[in-house]
Parts: sequence; structure tokens; C-alpha cells
Amino acid sequence: MSRYDVFNGDADGLCALHQLRLIEPIESRLITGPKREIDLLARVPVDQAESVTVLDIAMEKNAAALCALLEAGVPVTYFDHHFPGEIPRHPGLSAYLDMRPEICTSLLVDAFLAGRARAWAVVGAFGDNLDHVARQVAESLGLDAPEIERLRELGICLNYNGYGLSIEDLHLAPDALYRCLQPYTNPLDFINEETAFARLCDGYADDMARARALRPEYEDAKHRLVILPDASWARRASGTYANELAWAAPEKAHAILTRLSTGGFLISVRAPVARPRGADQLCRRFPTGGGRAGAAGINHLPEADYDAFLEAFRTAFA
Repeated sequence: MSRYDVFNGDADGLCALHQLRLIEPIESRLITGPKREIDLLARVPVDQAESVTVLDIAMEKNAAALCALLEAGVPVTYFDHHFPGEIPRHPGLSAYLDMRPEICTSLLVDAFLAGRARAWAVVGAFGDNLDHVARQVAESLGLDAPEIERLRELGICLNYNGYGLSIEDLHLAPDALYRCLQPYTNPLDFINEETAFARLCDGYADDMARARALRPEYEDAKHRLVILPDASWARRASGTYANELAWAAPEKAHAILTRLSTGGFLISVRAPVARPRGADQLCRRFPTGGGRAGAAGINHLPEADYDAFLEAFRTAFA
């Protein structure tokens, strides 16, 4: 029998798990994947699981697997900030859920741990595009401005690494990246000592330079839509570029569409930073769509549905 840690491969999932295991270390098997690969709970072998901890993956997308584990008597601890759908009522489920737009899973774990690994919660919040909240939490640690900027850079780079259709798109597989984090109680030490950080920073700089060179496909006073090509660099840059654009124009909603080799688009949507609501509702109108109020996505939009998406995008944030 084994314990399992199941987590999103983005900055929030990584930092949530890292906080938890710094304070509550266990020997566990890891199940993760690229950021958009969220139907992860079905990979847990029910007959081999002693317990399962889930971090930063939507309960709604994992409902059947969650119920199967609970019905088999496997206790499940669940931390998440995405739309959960119907939450099972079961004594084996310990659920820490909060869908407010100013919350991420790293902050939920931070509250659960009473701030005992808070610097990593700051990194996770920065990675999840919650700059204002992350800075407020960082100030409680007595960090100076350059240190806070370094944590922001780390959060962005960890999150950037999670985007891609497959592990092959990523610079580092999320489970390998988590193992790189494990020795470090202080994220500033990770920044200064770990070669993986430099590798992510270099890749991020190159990919973002390519994205910034593109012009919007559609833009008005309240909306901006950019189309990226079918390329690994574009899939890696898509979400982080969406975050960057969102903060640069906080009154606008943003959509980044990345072309897929099989046809259609992979989509990242950001609600206006000034009014961070509606992204999840927009994306759930389309098959494979989901996310949270401020940031959401669609894993596959057929080319024929582009006009329908553009109209829905404009209407959702009018």
C-alpha cells in the first residue's frame, strides 16, 4: 500500500505540495503532469492506495475517480480553488476549497499550515498571477523589495514550465521539478543554488521574446486576442504571456489562442485584472473548458468555433 500526492504541474500545485511536505513529510508516490492535464485522480490505483492528497486540480473533472477512492475506503485530503461541481459528502473526504478570485491553492495550504512555509506560498501566488495578494503576504515575512521580485520571478518561471500539451513540451517534467524543490526550505536558496532555475529563466526569456513580437488578431478598448503558432515555445509561453498582458492592461480581458497540430486551438483566458470574474463561466460554455473566475482555458476549440468563441469572449467581458 502507498500514499499518493496528486498535484497540478504548475507553480501553484508545486508550491502547495512543497509547503505541505516541508511541514508534514511523508514517503509518497507522485502523480502529476502539464498544467492542463487535470484528470489525474484516475491514475491512482484504488487497490494500492493507503491515502491520497490532491492539490490544485478541479474536483469537478475528477469526480468519478474521487468517488471510487472514497467508496473503497481510501481517505482523501483535497486542496483546491477551482469550481468543484457537486462535493461528495463522505467521512473519508477532508476538503479545503475556496473559489474566491484572490485565493490560490498555495494560500489554502498556507492557511492550513498556519504560515509555517509561507515564503513558498508567496511563490505559488505569484505564479498564479495573484500579484497584489502575493506582495501583501510577502510583506508579512519582512522581505525587502528585491527579494520579493526574486520570488515573483521564481513563481512566473515555475508556472511557465507547466504549460504544454505533453511532458515533451516542458523544460522539466513537473515531478522532476518538484524533486529539485524538495531540499529547499527557503525559495531564495533555490534561486541562488539550483541550476534548474537558470534553465527555466533562460527558456522563459527566449519564448516570451517570440510571443511579444506577435500582433493581436483582435483588439478593442476592452478585449485583446492573440493567436500563437503551433510550436512548443508557443505552448510553453501561452499562459504566462496571457498573465503578462493582463497586468499590462488591467481593464482589458485577454485570450491567447495557440494553434494545434491536429487543428483548432488551445486557449488561455484572463478576465480583466480590475474585475477578475467570468473567465471560468466563459470557458465552461465550450467542451474541454474550465478554470477559475480570473483565469481559465479551453483545451481544444475547433477552428469552426472560432467566431462563436470570439463573440462569447466579447460578450462575457463587455
